Amino acid sequence: VGKVFRGTITDAPDYDPTTDAESLYNAMKGIGSDKEAILDLVTSRSNTQRQEVIAAYKCSFGKDLIEDLKYELTGKFERLIVSLMRTSAYHDAKEIHDAVKGVGTNERCLIEIMASRNNRQMNEMVAAYKDAYGIDIEEDITTDTSGHFKKMLVVLLQGTRDESGVVDADLVQQDAQDLYAAGEEQWGTDEAKFIMILGNRSVTHLCMVFDAFEKIAEMSIEDSIKHELSGDFERLMLAVVQCIRSVPMFFAKRLYKSMKGLGTADNSLIRIMISRSEIDMLDIRECFRLLYEKSLYNMIKDDTSGDYKRTLLNLCGGDDDLAGEFFPEAAQIAYKMWEISAMTKVQLRPTIRPAPSVDPAADAQALRKAMKGFGTDEDAIIDIVAQRSNAQRQEIRQAFKSLLGRDLMKDLKSELSKNLERLVIGLMLNPAEFDAKMMRKAIEGAGTDEHALIEILVTRSNEEILAMNAAYKDAYKKSLEEAIHSDTSGLFCRILVSLVQGAREEGPADEERAIADAQELAEACNADSDDMEMKFMSVLCTRSFPHLRKVFQEFVRYSNKDIEQIIKKEMSGDVKNAFYAIVRSVKNQPSYFADRLYKAMKGLGTDDRALIRIMVSRSEVDLFNIRKEFKETHDVSLHEFIQGETSGDYRKTLLMLCGGED
Repeated sequence: VGKVFRGTITDAPDYDPTTDAESLYNAMKGIGSDKEAILDLVTSRSNTQRQEVIAAYKCSFGKDLIEDLKYELTGKFERLIVSLMRTSAYHDAKEIHDAVKGVGTNERCLIEIMASRNNRQMNEMVAAYKDAYGIDIEEDITTDTSGHFKKMLVVLLQGTRDESGVVDADLVQQDAQDLYAAGEEQWGTDEAKFIMILGNRSVTHLCMVFDAFEKIAEMSIEDSIKHELSGDFERLMLAVVQCIRSVPMFFAKRLYKSMKGLGTADNSLIRIMISRSEIDMLDIRECFRLLYEKSLYNMIKDDTSGDYKRTLLNLCGGDDDLAGEFFPEAAQIAYKMWEISAMTKVQLRPTIRPAPSVDPAADAQALRKAMKGFGTDEDAIIDIVAQRSNAQRQEIRQAFKSLLGRDLMKDLKSELSKNLERLVIGLMLNPAEFDAKMMRKAIEGAGTDEHALIEILVTRSNEEILAMNAAYKDAYKKSLEEAIHSDTSGLFCRILVSLVQGAREEGPADEERAIADAQELAEACNADSDDMEMKFMSVLCTRSFPHLRKVFQEFVRYSNKDIEQIIKKEMSGDVKNAFYAIVRSVKNQPSYFADRLYKAMKGLGTDDRALIRIMVSRSEVDLFNIRKEFKETHDVSLHEFIQGETSGDYRKTLLMLCGGED
């Protein structure tokens, strides 16, 4: 198959290896070396040409160019330049060798290479490994790994995936059915089936299998893998699936993770930038911008420095933030992402369930005991409150009043303080009272917390919004709509008022209307900004979520742009944030909440109000899904994050709500 070249590094047209060797020799001669000359030369030659320069260097100077570079350069810059000088097969072999031979195994590196290389690359790496280390790579990998993870690595290592391009429709159905039967349909999972099918079938075939699987299982193959498998095996299989769907997309995500958060994972960054520079860096850049609304170029620029940065930017090529349109490949991926999001029926899972056989009267007595006399037994309070469902807590409130003639809320307020008090009271209120209180807190006081208003109104169902309106009126003697009016203005106010009606349509997508909506939104992008925002509001604030999924999918087709990017680019302030929250929630609501939690804890100081609001309001809805999304996006579990950002009984209670450690 004639694959279009999508790399950023190509053969230099008229070059002479002997001249290059001399330039490099001169750049390293004397005191200090001319690093810029070295990096500019190395990144403007293809890998094949660099091999010729190494040979010419030995011929002209009787020295080993790689050894000289190692001697002259230091740190990350040295790693990067030296790695560029190796053939890709030897580079892969060395990375695997370091991954299994270092202290502890670097599974992430193993997974990345093994999941993304094609047969030819795999076979060349096996040969290079044997040549460099005198031992079979399979032996080293199997000594260092175990279980299903090991088996799948061995299967991939064979480099025998079907590359014929022939697809058999019956086998597609059969495989999809087999994968479904191996996981979702039964207790326990038949891992061997996953290994056999995902490790051997062709890419085209598997893409069709994934589509067929989705129809049978009503969930994506990724979600099924997350359900059924665990640990390194789960991570490897997810990586294989991502690479089957789109290798550039897989690497875009890896690059983002290597630079995001605290510190840069330079080894991953170096490995990916080098190994993809002559294959698909242009596609990776494109996918990167689609996923993160920021170009790879700018991300590297902000995250690295010095000669190291210059070299990486040369490998990256241009800056995509200057353009706005999609390349065809990215437009197709964007379209597909919306399609998958529409197909998938996410099973929402809570972290707090009703406690079996509890007695509200006994709980009420125990709480009274914990608060009576001198000092408070916080542990006893937390153990009851955090391990009951909200309905059970309401029974306890009633029992407390019936048996003791006291108001549990007042007692808790006088006994607890600060964040722990806010959290425990939040748990004791019913959902409507809690939402109303959170809206009140967001509105009153010095500044308005617009993010909180948006988050609550966008993510609640009509029923929840109506209940919240009633609770607000009951508690604060005026309507929530009036409160919003008095505290916000302009189009943002109108968006909130529209949402607070709790009258969003419910029900599935209407194909024809979705296409009409998408066309209107696409046309509105050319209108002036007021008209555009009004048009967006009329669709985004009224249509059902399933319908909007379809609208956003078709929007890609009509505008060749991504709806998120348009909102980010063309709008600003609260209006932008409100529309963006709607799009994120439509796409994947647990992921939107995971993002909000991350923002609440990252940076200086924790936004405890947001943390409490989300942990309390989602604990009986979808906090389990939010945890999974958090781990996937931020590479750290929600549990670890809370542990690091909070303390004391407050932390203890949050961790109980959070549930597992992922």
